[in-house]
Formats: sequence, C-alpha cells, structure tokens
Amino acid sequence: MSPKQIIFKKISKDKSVGVYMGKRDFVDRIDSVDVVDGVVLVDPEVLQGKKVYVTLSCSFRYGRDDMDVMGIAFRRDIFMSTRQIYPPLQDKEQGILTKVQEKILIKLGENAYPFFFEFPDNLPCSVGMQPAPTDVGKRCAVEFEVKAFSAENQDAKVRKRSTVSLAIRKVQYAPEQDGPAPCVSTTRDFLMSDKPLHLEASLDKATYYHGQPINVRVNINNTSNKNVRNIIISVDQIANVVLYCNDSYVKTVAIEDSGDTVEAGATLDKVYSVLPLLAHNRERRGIALDGKLKHEDTNLASSSVVKPGVLKEVLGILVSYRIMVKLIIGGEVGVELPFRLMHPKPDAGILCVEMEEDMVFEEFKRAYLKGMIEDEEGNVSTGEGS
Repeated sequence: MSPKQIIFKKISKDKSVGVYMGKRDFVDRIDSVDVVDGVVLVDPEVLQGKKVYVTLSCSFRYGRDDMDVMGIAFRRDIFMSTRQIYPPLQDKEQGILTKVQEKILIKLGENAYPFFFEFPDNLPCSVGMQPAPTDVGKRCAVEFEVKAFSAENQDAKVRKRSTVSLAIRKVQYAPEQDGPAPCVSTTRDFLMSDKPLHLEASLDKATYYHGQPINVRVNINNTSNKNVRNIIISVDQIANVVLYCNDSYVKTVAIEDSGDTVEAGATLDKVYSVLPLLAHNRERRGIALDGKLKHEDTNLASSSVVKPGVLKEVLGILVSYRIMVKLIIGGEVGVELPFRLMHPKPDAGILCVEMEEDMVFEEFKRAYLKGMIEDEEGNVSTGEGS
C-alpha cells in the first residue's frame, strides 16, 4: 500500500485565499534550515482585482493579543518577510519546486501558486512558557506563523475574513557529534574533622533525548567524621527570557530523593536514574515547553543551541538543563552537571519520504497550551468575554 502524504490546508472565511503546506515542522540543522514552502490557492472572482500576499513571521509574545498597556503591545516581531504571490511576479515555470509543491499544484490547478521563505540564521526555535491553570489566555512564547491575505496593496487594511494564518514550528535536533560526558568533583573539609569528604558525579553522555532516563553515577569517599544522611538527585530546567527583561526561571522537573546514607569513613559508588517528563509537570507555571501545534501533545523545551556570532538577546527564551547532586550533612554538599535535552535526528528515510499517488488534505487548526478556544473561522481567542 502506497504511503499517503498529508497536506495541511486552511481557507479564509471569504474563500479568496487558501494555504496548503506539506509539513508544519521546519528543522534547524545549525549549518542550514529547512525552507518554508507551500502553495496558495486563489479565487480571482472573489478577489475582484485585489492582490494576494504571504508573510512569514517570528514573534515573541508575553501576554494576550488584546492586552495593551499605555500603548505598549505585548508582542514583538523578531522577523517578518512578505511576498506578493498573486498576480505572480514571475512565471511559475521559472521557479524550482519541491516535490510536494509539484503534486499540490497539479491537484489544485491553474489558480494555485507556490511560495518560498528562508529563515535567517539568527532566529530562535519555537518555545513557550507553560501557564498556570488559572492563567487563561496568557502566554510567553516564541512563535512562527505563515499568513496569507488579500488586499489592494501590501500596506492596506486587511479584513479578517480575507486572511488565513497557520502556526508552524522551527525545531532543532541533537547534533550528530556529542560532546564529552560531563564529570565534576568536589572536596569538602569540615570543622572538627581531620579528613575531608570527596564527591564525584558523572553522566554517561552530554546529550539525552526526550523520554530517555538519565543515569547519574555518584561516587562518595567519606573520610570525614560526618554522616551523609541523604542523597538527592534532581534535574533543573533553566529558562532565561532574554529579549525584554532578562527574567530567569529555574524549575526542578525531576527528582530522586534516594534516602541513601554514607556513614563516616565509608564509601558509596552508585548509579541513580532520573526521568524529566512534562507528564510530571503539567500543572506547574513557568515550565518551558517546545512549541505546540494543533491538538498534538508537546514536551519539555529542548536545550537552546546558540550559533556562533548570534546575539542571545534575539533568541527570546534560552533553555538549558543541569543535574544537581546534593548530599545532606547538616548542611549541603553539592555539584551540578550541565547536559542537553533534545530530540534525536529522525532517520534519513523518514525525513525524505517519497510521495506516491495519494495525498490526504487535512484541515489546519491551532490551539495554544491551555485555555485557548478556536472559532469556526480558525481564529484563536481566550474564551473570555469581550
């Protein structure tokens, strides 16, 4: 049986424009980023001489769309590029088309036109902060959107009925070459003790995949006269909102309270396992998540990879992770191990599926993390009274 290629579509309320795309996730490979490509279907009779434009935008949101305090909007556009699609500025035959575009154009006919956008090197990946259950409609996120609209010209006022918007994601996979496995040690001297306590902690690799247990090896040589009363292993997510305010959120997303003890003069060499998952943190405000589309589930945000020469302030929200190993000895003795949490790169065969005969057209809808309601036009609102 031939594999089916899902084509995501969305049509404006007045039927003047429709957008068709073969995928919603676009991969940043550090040295290159997927081209955003799709097809716009127009209805010349409905347009009545108007032009059709497509915009690719990246924005940083830190509040609801309808919030405006002293003239300051709670949104900042990081990047925006607009192209005229109809009437076309060049012959359709002159451009180089992807195989998905070729198939869609054949299916839709003569009133369909392709579009392309390239991401600049300095754009962040899709990420958002999880609101609390009571934060209806509030969000802090880096979002990407493809929007098509019809108007007399690019700067004219656009009617909502003549606009269609599609949320897309820019995602990043773990690099093929992993760095050295983290290892850290510390020695602590105590008053009234002739000898110290030595702690060493290590991971078996630098990058872990979402849903993968993290094994932490802990080696303790307690030559002091103090007793270790407990060993706690935790995973911290650090999210730095750098675009506007430099806020920093440190959230423990997994913890192993072992209850293990190490008596004075004893040693311990043990591997602990921790598993950071969104499933264990769904009701916690301020957890950073990978961007979410449609009704799909998401996961804890992937670690941010900052390219050389890119200003961190442009990236909106920077996410990193660390393992904390704490020994309870009256006070605490601890070390931290930084690591990366990311998605594995899919197999080449999955990334390059050849389309066969069948294409399945699926309505393109979007929903935010919590409390967002979509109306019949595909517009998203908070569900609150106006």
